[in-house]
Amino acid sequence: MATDVPEGSVRNILEQETLKWVFVGGKGGVGKTTCSSILSILLAQVRQSVLVISTDPAHNLSDAFQQRFTKIPTLVNGFSNLYAMEVDPKVEGDDLSDEGLDGFLSELTNAIPGVDEAMSFAEMLKLVQTMDYSVIVFDTAPTGHTLRLLQFPSTLEKGLEKVMALKNKFGGIMNQATRLFGLGDEFSTDAMLGKLEGMKDVIEQVNRQFKDPDLTTFVCICIPEFLSLYETERLVQELTKFEIDAHNIIINQVLFDDEAVESKLLKARIKMQQKYIDQFYMLYDDFHITKLPLLPEEVCGVQALRKFSQHYVSPYKPDLTRGTLEEVQMRISTLKLQLEEAKLELETLQKGKQDA
Repeated sequence: MATDVPEGSVRNILEQETLKWVFVGGKGGVGKTTCSSILSILLAQVRQSVLVISTDPAHNLSDAFQQRFTKIPTLVNGFSNLYAMEVDPKVEGDDLSDEGLDGFLSELTNAIPGVDEAMSFAEMLKLVQTMDYSVIVFDTAPTGHTLRLLQFPSTLEKGLEKVMALKNKFGGIMNQATRLFGLGDEFSTDAMLGKLEGMKDVIEQVNRQFKDPDLTTFVCICIPEFLSLYETERLVQELTKFEIDAHNIIINQVLFDDEAVESKLLKARIKMQQKYIDQFYMLYDDFHITKLPLLPEEVCGVQALRKFSQHYVSPYKPDLTRGTLEEVQMRISTLKLQLEEAKLELETLQKGKQDA
C-alpha cells in the first residue's frame, strides 16, 4: 500500500513541462516566501526563464534573496534566467494613467470590495503576458487575500455592472462635466468602461488558464499545527470550488523524531506535530506531501536557498537515527558538554556568592 503514496517531493512540478503558473499560498508566517524562492530556483534549473512575483503587501522576496526588488522584473543575482518582482495588490496612480480616473474609481472601490486589487492584478497580468517567461511563480499573501485573488473575475464583473449603473444614472452629467472643465476623452464614462472591459478580458483569459491543470497548479504551505491544518483544508476546498489544481503540500518546521532530542519540551512538540502530520497524510493521501526540517537559522541568500532546495527534490533524512551507535556516541558527547557548561555556571555562582 505504501507504494501508492505519492513521492514526498516537488519533482512532479519540475517535471510538468506545460506549467505556466505556480501559486504558493497558506497561512501567514509558515514560510511561503522561502518556498516560492526555492521553487523558482529549482524551476530555473529545468525551464528557460522563470519569474517569481510577490503579491503579499509585506514583501519578503528581497529578504529571501538578499537583493532589492521593485515592481519591475529584476534578474536575481547569480542567475541568467530567474527574475523577481514585488507588486502591491492595490491601485497606484501610474497604473491608472490619470488622477481623474483614480478619483472616479474611489466610488467604485467603496461599492465593490476588492475591485482596486482586481484592477491592479489585471494590470500586472497584462504586463506579465507581454513578457516571455516559461513559468511564473506567485508568492501570494495569506490565505484570505489569495482567495480574493482567485475571485477577481467575478469582482470585475460586479465592477462593470456598477460602472454601467453609474453611466446610466450620471453618464450625461459626467460627460458634460469633462467637456466643461476641458478634460480629454479619457475621462469619459465610455473610456473608463473600456478600461474595465479590457482588464476583464485579460482576467478572464488568465482565469481560463488558471482552471487548466496542465497550465496551473497551487502549492499549499503549512506547519504541523491545528490552525495551519484548518487553514490548509479551507484553502484546498476553495481551490476545488474555483476548479484550480492542487496536489502538493509542503509542511515546514518539522521536528524529526529520529534525531537525538533530549529536551522534554521538544519531545512533547514532536508528539504534537506527529498527530497533525498523520492527519495531513490521512486527509491528502493523493497529494505529494513534502516535509521540511525546522532549522536553527533562517534560510536567507541564494547560497542558503540553493542548499536547502535539496530537501524539496528528495525527502529529508536526519543525519543521526535514534538507537544507532553513532547517535548514542553523539548523545554522550552532548551530555558531557552540557555537564561541563553546568559545572562552569555553578562555579561562577559560588564565586559570586563568596564575593558578596
